[in-house]
Amino acid sequence: MIRIKSRAPVVPGSGHRTSRAESSPIRRVVTLALPTVWGGVAILYKLTCPLAQQDGLTARVATSAVFFAVGTGLILGVRRALLHELAQIREVAGAAQRVLLRPLPPRLDGLAIAAGQLSAHRAATVGGDLYEAVATDHGVRVVMGDVRGHGLAAIGTVAALLGSFREAAHDEAELPSVLRRLERAMGRHLRERARSEHPSACTGEPETPLSEEFVTVLLLEIRLDGSVYALNCGHPWPYRLGLQAERIAGGEPLPPLGPFPLPADLPVLHCGWLRAGETLLLHTDGVEDARDAAGEFFPLATVLAGNRSAPGEVINTVCDALLRHTGGRLADDMALLVLRNERRKVPQQPGEPVVRGARTAT
Repeated sequence: MIRIKSRAPVVPGSGHRTSRAESSPIRRVVTLALPTVWGGVAILYKLTCPLAQQDGLTARVATSAVFFAVGTGLILGVRRALLHELAQIREVAGAAQRVLLRPLPPRLDGLAIAAGQLSAHRAATVGGDLYEAVATDHGVRVVMGDVRGHGLAAIGTVAALLGSFREAAHDEAELPSVLRRLERAMGRHLRERARSEHPSACTGEPETPLSEEFVTVLLLEIRLDGSVYALNCGHPWPYRLGLQAERIAGGEPLPPLGPFPLPADLPVLHCGWLRAGETLLLHTDGVEDARDAAGEFFPLATVLAGNRSAPGEVINTVCDALLRHTGGRLADDMALLVLRNERRKVPQQPGEPVVRGARTAT
């Protein structure tokens, strides 16, 4: 399914949610009472109805009809209870996702923004993709990442990194310092995971061993003059959409966060400019790694060529093409984040501070 983020907020602890939580014990009693009543009806019919005591064809048909009706009622009752529980689970999962990946505003400091996801599993609601964009005194800062794995372990990693980014993006004057904060948050999270998964705290092997835990991260900083700076830890480089779609070639990326410490020197890449009317598309590797029945990879650059639509329309176009390419069978989750420069005029910033170690991407 396609999920394009809106700006409608979710307020945890609302009265509506509380009333539903309070009524859950009553619902459970009703759910258990219904099969009991149906079973009691069947037993009462068998023991007290004279027709049920006879051995003739008419009696057997009537008895079969009664038990068929009882069985059907039981199945429908159980099905209704299961669907209700599933709806509650999806509601909780959706609320958790909206807290983690909170809705992005449609515009941010002159940039139009849209985000969307496709899940490899139809019933899945949360996964290991993360993204965020915030307006700061240093420009619009953006993060996109992809955590290895799925489930609760991936969700915990997403929460740790997004929480750190939302603080560091405002506090840190330079992009490398933001990345250092993300690395420290990742380290703390893995240490907490190690303590909780120690044999003395739990039984069995962990679903995702800590030695295999990592996350790819792309950090961008888009300044008021449209200049784009980046730090990349093993993540796919974004596309710039203008008259044609071109990938930002940033050279060899840094290693993903998790398995190895970051190097002492973190050179920030100057990736050119995002001029008025141009668009940046960030994505996870699930997009370009998607294959059709013949094993051909998804041609993302071809789909993006000449597309100068609004961010939400770009996401819809890519998602529709991706589903057609794969026949609706995705092997991995994917996420997209699109930013379009809609500033009327991009002024020059003569007093703008210089990023240490910045160099132009080739």
